[in-house]
Amino acid sequence: MTAVPPLPSILTDYIRDRGIEEPAPLADLRRATEAMENASWASSAEQAALLAFLARLVGARNTLDIGTFTGYSALAVAYALPPDGEVHAFDTSPDLADFARRHWDAAGLGERIHLHVGPAADSLDALLAQDRAGTFDMAFIDADKPAYPGYFEQALRLVRPGGLIALDNMLWRGKVTDPETTDDKAVALRALTDRIHADSRVDACLVPIRDGLLLTRVR
Repeated sequence: MTAVPPLPSILTDYIRDRGIEEPAPLADLRRATEAMENASWASSAEQAALLAFLARLVGARNTLDIGTFTGYSALAVAYALPPDGEVHAFDTSPDLADFARRHWDAAGLGERIHLHVGPAADSLDALLAQDRAGTFDMAFIDADKPAYPGYFEQALRLVRPGGLIALDNMLWRGKVTDPETTDDKAVALRALTDRIHADSRVDACLVPIRDGLLLTRVR
């Protein structure tokens, strides 16, 4: 069992200098997040850049960010949206919500990002009750791992055919490959990966970036 190894710092620097776009306010938010105790919870610069690229690729206008933390991935995607685009972000922490909003506002994109504070499942159900099924172009899921199956099913209802659903941490530090693991998160993520692999409603591709990003296209 091995985790996905991190890139050497010289390659990371090369990629960030030449291979991705990271506007200054987004870089400021990343650095502020990296100073936090749970900094590893946030997307890397490379992963966020990939999400923004994919948002442009699918022509996204309305997106979901389920598990927002400090708001880095939400802001990265917001930069990729047209002026009338919207990110609906979800987190349970009021303190982190205030932190994220300050950085979104500093970037001039606060009005594009609507933050729902509280249980994400309830907020997603509320969107469905507002007839938002099939009106989103993309969803990024990076929240409490045992709840991933429910979030995925809700996202399938909210995201249009041809849209994208991305799920983070699907390799879980390599533990998903260990058949003897007792890590409940690894077991849950492996089971979900198997389900998605066999799911006729989506096309799927598991990418070994960071801790594993499972990309699914809604059919």
